[in-house]
Amino acid sequence: MEFDLPAGSGVGSYWDALLTTNGQHFTFTNRDYNGSIASGASVSCGFIGSGSGTPANCKLNGGSCAGGTVPPPTTPPTTSPPPPPPPGGSAGAAPYLYFDWGSPPAPATVMSATGIKSFTLAFVLSSGGCVPAWDGSRPLTGGVDASNIAAIRSRGGDVIPSLGGWSGNKLGPNCSTPQALANAYQQVINAYSLKAIDIDIENSDEFENEAVQDRILNALKIVKQNNPGIKTIITFGTSTTGPTYYGTRLINQSRALGANIDAYTIMPFDFGVGANMYQSTVNAAEGLRAALSNAFGWSADTAYRHMGISGMNGLSDQQELTSTQTWTQIRDWANSKHLTRLAFWSVNRDRGCAGGGVTAACSGIAQNDWDFTRITAGFTG
Repeated sequence: MEFDLPAGSGVGSYWDALLTTNGQHFTFTNRDYNGSIASGASVSCGFIGSGSGTPANCKLNGGSCAGGTVPPPTTPPTTSPPPPPPPGGSAGAAPYLYFDWGSPPAPATVMSATGIKSFTLAFVLSSGGCVPAWDGSRPLTGGVDASNIAAIRSRGGDVIPSLGGWSGNKLGPNCSTPQALANAYQQVINAYSLKAIDIDIENSDEFENEAVQDRILNALKIVKQNNPGIKTIITFGTSTTGPTYYGTRLINQSRALGANIDAYTIMPFDFGVGANMYQSTVNAAEGLRAALSNAFGWSADTAYRHMGISGMNGLSDQQELTSTQTWTQIRDWANSKHLTRLAFWSVNRDRGCAGGGVTAACSGIAQNDWDFTRITAGFTG
């Protein structure tokens, strides 16, 4: 599918397609999992446009989008302009927010102050066996998490629940089969009619357990088959040069098992070496890009568009410093490579407390409230 946009208009985030541009000409092609369409079947993709211009010269497989021998497009018709993106740009700009930790701020306060529209919500865990619950104890619906999600959506925003994390009882080891784990994921998806989920696989009980790694990947494959269009994200740790053995294995197995992961997000912090956080983040991301290209045969551009970065604002657990200036550099690099996701841990900590060390409610450095969220809102993907 291809079309032209006038100067001043463009395309921000998009899903279930690959985008190439030539000036103001935009061309979307299929992903590896939706290139074949059976007779009578359909596929969908989408994008968020910017500006007020109307698409022109729309073609689908070389034919007019107006119809005829080629089916009409599934994106908005060319007689209407694409909807403008929400303030804060890409839906891939989604810092972590935790509603039961670190004096959680009201989402409306943060959204109004920064323009951010999406949040990655921590954490869905096992409440016993293969039963999901917020933090392993709060109900999926009817509690503080559900009311805050409603508040975010009422302001035009959206959420990406994160399943896993460092602490607590995870679903991956507790669900005995890929199907059981997929059913647990599906409960979360159904509770909020989700467009994306994040599987935060970082502790050794999941990340360094090969059987659990495979169970998670096979479960995500089932989720993708049962929820056309949903975006699946895997978040994991990294070295300063890219994925470790287990990270590389995770990538290679996702290819071998056909898991169709949309975004591989690294957490470039806690290196323990007093790192230059901008350069170490870029080096780690380039290592991820190489691992993805090696596994899938992707070009550098395609690999970047399957990548995400999730940093730690201010001081990390190991006292590495990511200043607002450094985070701006990282965001600008992510924009230049068209990464698909930018997050950080966490909005709860996005408040100043110079010399305060690493705490749940502030960053450990001097800053204004929500500085890192405001920078992240400038991520366009």
